[in-house]
Amino acid sequence: MSDLTGKRVLVTGGCGSIGSILTERILLQDPEYVRLFDSNEQGLFSMRNEHDDKLEKLRFLIGDIRDYDRLRMAMEDIDVVFHAAALKHVTLNEYNPFEAVRTNVNGTQNVIRAALEENVDSFVGISTDKASNPTSVMGATKLLSERLTIAANSYKGGRDISFGCVRFGNVALSNGSVIPLFVNQIREGGPITVTDPEMTRFIMPTQRAVGLVLEAEDRIDAGEIFILKMPAFQLGDLAEVVRDEFAPEFGYEPSDIDIEIIGPKPGERYHEKLISKDESRFIRELDEMYALDPQIDFRSYEASAEQRGDAIDGEVTSADVELLSRDDIRELIYESKGTIL
Repeated sequence: MSDLTGKRVLVTGGCGSIGSILTERILLQDPEYVRLFDSNEQGLFSMRNEHDDKLEKLRFLIGDIRDYDRLRMAMEDIDVVFHAAALKHVTLNEYNPFEAVRTNVNGTQNVIRAALEENVDSFVGISTDKASNPTSVMGATKLLSERLTIAANSYKGGRDISFGCVRFGNVALSNGSVIPLFVNQIREGGPITVTDPEMTRFIMPTQRAVGLVLEAEDRIDAGEIFILKMPAFQLGDLAEVVRDEFAPEFGYEPSDIDIEIIGPKPGERYHEKLISKDESRFIRELDEMYALDPQIDFRSYEASAEQRGDAIDGEVTSADVELLSRDDIRELIYESKGTIL
């Protein structure tokens, strides 16, 4: 696990679902300080109030990753960068592709440039399963974000910097994710809107996602993408379990809440893809994750045998892995129920 004791850390997108939990985990390691960089003023204000007992360790910086000059100031004297800032909603990005490119691609390039100029020690970019063989604007921009981050290893010259990424599935209870959406629809009396009950999605608890980010920071040599192994679920199963669990909380019987099938949204695919067939040539399987080796040649890159693990054969999609049973989904929701309400 990463050791951030005494380190100076920058988290872009520090008010987001991942950024905020990541900050809490970093603070447990006694860093010198953590700078939270975000364009969300209200989010920074809320974070400041939530952590008023740790203000000596925190810095709250309003800024946008599209603004290189502001990033350069935020990056001064930083040791470790966790880049979590992004536009991430698939459908919105389909209708706003110019903005998606400006944030997810140009913004990432700005963060990388600032990190190189300020000679940080390590850089972890946070990506998504939608970047693997993408079919959406969001996925395509996150693939470019990954490629920019990996290629930064060839720009560093004599600097002792490691650039790498992590790739997530759906993070349970993250902002805008499907479980809070279903709960809000139940609160309003329904219906729950489901694109297709047989669609599958990967899912991971927020704390496990953050654990992967921290482990990646420790393991990155030059250009790996670490991908956590995770189960998947069917949307229909999730909708029914959420309805059964939450309808009584709002004074309804589960049978009072209809489930409406609305069809796929723009940019969505039927099954998500953690690893494409083309990528599988560069993938090595570790105990709890996969490591995607860089597809461009770095003379300095030579992963250890432990780092490389065993090769895999073929792609990994949410249709290929173990699907959570309804009881498994119920347990996941039960553990998080208080947080959702």
